[in-house]
Amino acid sequence: MRAMILAGGLSTRLYPLTKQVPKPLVPVVGSPNAVHLIQYLTSYGFDEIAINVHYLAEMIVEALGDGSAYGARIEYLHEKELLGSAGAVKQMQWFLSGDSFVVIGCDDLTDMPLDRVVAFHKGKNALATIGLVEREEVDQYGVVVTDASDKITGFQEKPAKGTERSKLVNTGIYVFTPKIFDHIPANEFYDFGKDVFPSLQQAGAAFYGFDARGAQWHDIGTPAEYRAATADVLTGRLRMPGISADGSTWIGRRAKVAKSARIDAFSVIGEDVQVEDGAQIERSIIWQGSRIGARAIVRDTIVGMNYAVAPDAVLENAIVANE
Repeated sequence: MRAMILAGGLSTRLYPLTKQVPKPLVPVVGSPNAVHLIQYLTSYGFDEIAINVHYLAEMIVEALGDGSAYGARIEYLHEKELLGSAGAVKQMQWFLSGDSFVVIGCDDLTDMPLDRVVAFHKGKNALATIGLVEREEVDQYGVVVTDASDKITGFQEKPAKGTERSKLVNTGIYVFTPKIFDHIPANEFYDFGKDVFPSLQQAGAAFYGFDARGAQWHDIGTPAEYRAATADVLTGRLRMPGISADGSTWIGRRAKVAKSARIDAFSVIGEDVQVEDGAQIERSIIWQGSRIGARAIVRDTIVGMNYAVAPDAVLENAIVANE
């Protein structure tokens, strides 16, 4: 079965971290999120995977290779000019035509039961299906409204508190039949959320939402969600193939932590990181190759790759990276 990971964007919401690292390679507990997604897809039998690349494309290709290391075959789409989420999928029509296929964003981290989403999609004879999760606060999400038969009847983009018509939000996890390509023009910037989905809903197409209530899902494209997703993985609340975390901290290979340093709960110390004497790290994510200087305090912070935190420095609620 075939799927596509959307990975062409710049991920400006994670700047300055993603000025150095493309968003598919943002690490979640030791591995690039794209690797977690590939392993998630292959665990459900989606082992032929298209990925569109644009920003720092060669870094992505070098890191993921042909996919064989993860039991998959990867087909890359090198986009010289970004044509939007639907526009990217349209360019891979030759690859995705045939059976129903899955599209997922490279910012997604989830344990949504993909087999049940696909079975629901086929059972409804749907043209398109969106995976939905429930959120108590929805003012920062795309809200999806469905009727009693789970057919999508409306959308709200980041509705003001108290005005939401639903607590179900769009996860960016989609199942399509190949007929979806009839609704996407070629060689034109086209977006699923802004262009395709409103037109399907207005036309009364077979367009459904799968209520994955209870599934865990994060969009790691924002610092707050990235840290929340990391905490859920560390504590085992979000379990995915290829992620092994037991407890509330994770220390990568070849990391060196001085005996007098302190690593508190919900912290990730990446590969080849050095934590020097007396340093304190609390609820923070330290990317590979970084150095935390002696007696430095790093609290509720994300430290980018190969970054040097000076001795005695205090970082709190910060994001720092080499630019």
